[in-house]
Amino acid sequence: MSTQDEFSDFSMRRRMVLGAFGVGAAALVARGVDLQVLNAPFLQRQGAARHLRVVAIPAHRGMILDRNKRPLAISTPMDSVWLDPQTAPDDAGLARLAIRLGLDAATLTTNVHQAKAAGREFIWVRRLIDPALGRRVTALGLPGVALIREYKRYYPMGEVGSHVLGFTNIDDKGQDGLELEFNEWMTGVPGSKRVVQNLYGQIVQDVDLLKQARPGRNLVTSLDQRIQYLAYRSLKAMAVQSNARAASIVVMDPRDGTIVAMADQPTFNPNTRSDYLSHLYRNRAVTDAYEPGSTMKPFTMAAALISGQYTPQSKINTGPGWYMLDGHEIKDDVPLGTVDMTQLLEFSSNVAASKIAITLPPQLMWSVFNAVGFGHITHSGFPGESPGVLHNWRDWRQINQATMAYGYGIAVTALQLAQAYCALAHGGVQYPATFLRPDTPPRGRQVIPRKVADTLRGMLRYVVTPLGTGYAAHVPGYTVAGKTGTAHRMTQAGVYAEKEYTAVFAGMVPASNPRLVAVVVVDAPQGKYFGGQVAAPVFREVMSGAMRLLDVPPDDIPVLRAGPVPRTQPRGA
Repeated sequence: MSTQDEFSDFSMRRRMVLGAFGVGAAALVARGVDLQVLNAPFLQRQGAARHLRVVAIPAHRGMILDRNKRPLAISTPMDSVWLDPQTAPDDAGLARLAIRLGLDAATLTTNVHQAKAAGREFIWVRRLIDPALGRRVTALGLPGVALIREYKRYYPMGEVGSHVLGFTNIDDKGQDGLELEFNEWMTGVPGSKRVVQNLYGQIVQDVDLLKQARPGRNLVTSLDQRIQYLAYRSLKAMAVQSNARAASIVVMDPRDGTIVAMADQPTFNPNTRSDYLSHLYRNRAVTDAYEPGSTMKPFTMAAALISGQYTPQSKINTGPGWYMLDGHEIKDDVPLGTVDMTQLLEFSSNVAASKIAITLPPQLMWSVFNAVGFGHITHSGFPGESPGVLHNWRDWRQINQATMAYGYGIAVTALQLAQAYCALAHGGVQYPATFLRPDTPPRGRQVIPRKVADTLRGMLRYVVTPLGTGYAAHVPGYTVAGKTGTAHRMTQAGVYAEKEYTAVFAGMVPASNPRLVAVVVVDAPQGKYFGGQVAAPVFREVMSGAMRLLDVPPDDIPVLRAGPVPRTQPRGA
């Protein structure tokens, strides 16, 4: 081959190589233009989708506070562990994670494999752990495993206020009690932010705050933490001592209808989820209605005084201590002879109360009972509140009217009874029962004439004297007005049990100008069972402490100077 031919062949190969380089360079330029100019927005979105995430910023739930702004329920920050099954660690890594969290490794591995097969990208591993443990989980550096900040509800008083406060679920949503009733009020509004995540799903950088989280609002209640503790402690001691099936106490301020304390037995600890059993967390003071026994007699007497047929000095012959009405025996624990209306309450005469009742117009008795709140809910707002039972007066027979006079054939809750006694304590004016501390003075209703209410309050003071059935409720240094009640319990068969009772005491202190009203109910106590023996001592202990805590000046100074009056055995009721 000639030199000229060789040079021509080399020149062609060079042009081909240069052409190839040129085409390649053009392709790279074209690809660069395509990536950086034509498809840049799309590619940026795709990249962001793989590394940028919008995550929620949790908002903590508002606190529940007592009337003095002491915390009753708070939400504490916790960490929850989750993972993406599609990028989860291998079985060895899952085993390390399980050991760190105190979980069963085989169960965790099975759950992750099943979730991966189902195409899921999120499963919980363990929720609401201590942040320190959360940091130890992060230190493992496992792919697909990350933390989410959540909040756990904590109740500083434990079981002391559990029935009133209720509890939240694992998502911090109210499930019972005030937590449920005011769930929307206390629930915060989550925020959101844009973050950069690494290939393990862990946040490495906050990019942008999209929406500020708004915490839930605090709930200021009418409860007094100190008196709540007194009520809980005294009630529990009596429930244990008497081996009672259940017990309740309600303490109210008659001046505004606020509920100062409320407790039940048996109880539960809202900080322990295994305690969340319906028979433990039911607030019996609001949901359970019972026959109140002789604590109904003051309202029968109110109807009698309103009728104009009777005065406190009116005499009623109770001899020989029993009588028959429509084939039913009505009797007293001991024969009392002739008594006036004050002695009727003092000695708790069923015979005298029933004889007065059957002389009154049924509609009048019903109107008094209805006016003070029996037969309908108190509108306290508590979930599951019972209206009790008050039949229409048109359906009454004479025996019904007679037995309702001393608390049979009518059913009330402890809260209803406390609200009714608040009317007697405050000149016949009744305020709506509330668990909230009022910002402005509430508006009350005159449900009993003031003169009648004041007269009855004076008459009820004789119940808490050495001869009265409620002397065990007396508070040294203070005058007390109240009434005992003892009623046979109704069985599931619809008959009254011979040896099972409900013991009740309802009262107010100081009687001269009532500051607090309390109702104590003890269900099926063993041994002693009269309201004056079982319920009245709880009232005394709680009110003695409450008067000191509230700095209420004594109104019975002569008794303090003279010393305690010797106690006598209560005569029943």
